[in-house]
Amino acid sequence: MLKGLGGLGDMGKMMKAAQEMQDKMGQMQEDLAAMTVVGESGAGMVKATATAKGELTALDIDPSIFNADDKEVVEDLILAAIKDAQQKAGEKHQEEMAKLTEGMGLPAGMKLPF
Repeated sequence: MLKGLGGLGDMGKMMKAAQEMQDKMGQMQEDLAAMTVVGESGAGMVKATATAKGELTALDIDPSIFNADDKEVVEDLILAAIKDAQQKAGEKHQEEMAKLTEGMGLPAGMKLPF
């Protein structure tokens, strides 16, 4: 039948490890929301700031680029800065996720559902 309760001890360890992982993931999500990255375009004339989760939080535009004749150029610079910030946010997110999975002894390329 059941040779003692040895298997339940392993289950307890698994449940504890799962809870620890969930706690660490929650903390990482909070940390990512607090981290910021800055994307730039036009040699720094347009800067977009975003959280590491990808939420745009600020946009800084050098006033010298405002010229009615250059409306499309300005729009392109704004989009480029936002895309750069989003790319950097994604990279920061992956970097932090890699630190978390490495610290838990998981394979380096393991993708978690967060």
